[in-house]
Amino acid sequence: MELFLISFGALFSIMNPLGTVPIFVGLTNDYSKKERAITAFWTAIDVFAILILSFFAGKFILSFFGISLNALKIAGGLIIATSGFALLTGKFREHKGIKRDRVQEIIDNRDPISLTPLAIPMLAGPGTISLLIAYNQEYTLTQDILIILGAILTASISIYIILKSAHFIVKFLGASGINALSRIIGFIVIAIGVEYILSTVVSVVKGLM
Repeated sequence: MELFLISFGALFSIMNPLGTVPIFVGLTNDYSKKERAITAFWTAIDVFAILILSFFAGKFILSFFGISLNALKIAGGLIIATSGFALLTGKFREHKGIKRDRVQEIIDNRDPISLTPLAIPMLAGPGTISLLIAYNQEYTLTQDILIILGAILTASISIYIILKSAHFIVKFLGASGINALSRIIGFIVIAIGVEYILSTVVSVVKGLM
């Protein structure tokens, strides 16, 4: 249960679906309720597929590029902390490379949005992917793998529920409420990134000693 809560909490915080709500609302403003639900569903499916692929293909990526787990965890920790800082300072959209003119272009052209920009890079970005690659190397027992897969599934379902309710959330919380929550989550994400870096540095130092 502890592993499930840790992995789900880390995934949910780093992906921050609440921070994606304003983008989703802007992109689907002229959609019908059914179209919004379908878009939310396919976004969750795309995120789930990306996370599963990242988790199981992680060891092959590390092996191919000759990257050690410690190096990946430090790099991942830096990416995660940077994402958290972007949330904390209100620059999450810019950090993800989503510019206002790009959002308007997608709205005007009605491009499919479930895969990009929603699933990638807004939700399943480099921080999430590096976290799962590290999990793949760190947790090798079948029971642990099943627990992490359960956390991935739960996180994907949470994304679907939040995006499907996005317009209601915006009306209920307002822009200021969402920004406040994003900043709180940003602080947590920074802590996750720093903890990843510190634990890796301690592990390296112990190995040298």
